[in-house]
Amino acid sequence: MFGYYLDLALRSLRRNVALTALMIAAVGVGIGASMTMLTTLRAMSGDPIPDKESKLFVPQVDTFGPDSRHGSSEDRLLDQLSYGDAMALMRAHRGVRQTAMYVVGMDVSPGTAANTASSKPFQATGRAAYTDFFSMFEVPFRSGGPWSSTDDEHRANVVVLSAHLADRVFPGIDAVGKTISLDARDYRVVGVLKSWNPLPRYYDLTGNAFATIEDFYLPFSTAIDRRLESYGNNSCPSTPPPGWDGHLNSDCVWLQFWVELPGAAAARDYRAFLSNYAAQQRLSGRFHWPDRVELHDVRDWMVLNKVVSDEVKVNTLIGVGVLAVCLINAIGLMLAKLASRAVDLGIRRALGGSRRDIFLQCITETAVVGLLGGFLGLALTAAGLAADRALLAPQAKHVSVDSLTHLDTGMVAITLAVAVLATICAGLYPTWRASRVQSAWQLKAQ
Repeated sequence: MFGYYLDLALRSLRRNVALTALMIAAVGVGIGASMTMLTTLRAMSGDPIPDKESKLFVPQVDTFGPDSRHGSSEDRLLDQLSYGDAMALMRAHRGVRQTAMYVVGMDVSPGTAANTASSKPFQATGRAAYTDFFSMFEVPFRSGGPWSSTDDEHRANVVVLSAHLADRVFPGIDAVGKTISLDARDYRVVGVLKSWNPLPRYYDLTGNAFATIEDFYLPFSTAIDRRLESYGNNSCPSTPPPGWDGHLNSDCVWLQFWVELPGAAAARDYRAFLSNYAAQQRLSGRFHWPDRVELHDVRDWMVLNKVVSDEVKVNTLIGVGVLAVCLINAIGLMLAKLASRAVDLGIRRALGGSRRDIFLQCITETAVVGLLGGFLGLALTAAGLAADRALLAPQAKHVSVDSLTHLDTGMVAITLAVAVLATICAGLYPTWRASRVQSAWQLKAQ
């Protein structure tokens, strides 16, 4: 029967092409406006690591006190830790895995063992971390692997390269085992990542949550030994002592810290450990305010840092509002179209067609309009995302604009499904009205 109803729907749509085009356009414009915003919202609010969302945690310790909120109206702790606090948590080793880390910048040039056509140095951004970083955040490798815990302990000159940097410095060859020069020091390449760009970049939300990943990764202990300064945020409650050692021994917060815990019980134990640690610091005279600590998993951490801005949420609501207005217009057009077919529907009722038959016939026609409107909305969504890329590209040097405005297979399916379902819902009242047509009145009028 569906094939029969579909044939009737296509014939009906061809009878009044102008009205059909208006209905399709109304649905398409609404779908295009709403799905353009929804695509960006979905990319920004997606779960970056579903397997470990409730196992990865960020610890926070109040090292500045209630009088040092930097004028913030929000009563929240700072996102980072001082070097002393981070090292104390590392030494305690209360998690399955853990890492302190920070962003560094270094001049990159091929080492003496590199076989590459270009040797001109250039600036690159890297991350100093412990080897647990790669297994904690499920970082995929194209070749090689992470350095060992022994390399962490001995401050080894080893490095892991991103796929982009490896292909730039070592084009056409496997970089593992080769040597690359970072700030005029040779480092042995132990691994090359696959194309990996989690969105949002949840493991470091101190900067832009949608920035591209780092070009290289090296051991945290090596970076500290080389006195590599942080390229990220650095907050101090007071002027720190001069020199690198003074910076490390100060209460300046500049390190990100993550810990992996196996479950809820372990998370409660770790929170208690943090509370005990803060209490010890207060008893030692370092803190002069009530103990305060926090422990956030990935989802809570993204909400706390407002990864999805209020502007994006408002724009999405506006897009949904445009869809609602367009569907209201589509309802009016459907009522007009079905009213013009009242005679045909009355004759079919007189020939034995039931109200259910009329309803199914009209709802099939509505679904066809929704599907065609969905394809139009899909084209408008692609055009809207292309416009967003063009507008954002000049001001997004290190931001993954393409990833945020990419229409993937999932969004294509969602767009078409929303178009059909929304149009069917909008067409329920006109279809119900059509199924209630009185055949005797229509025949008498003729």
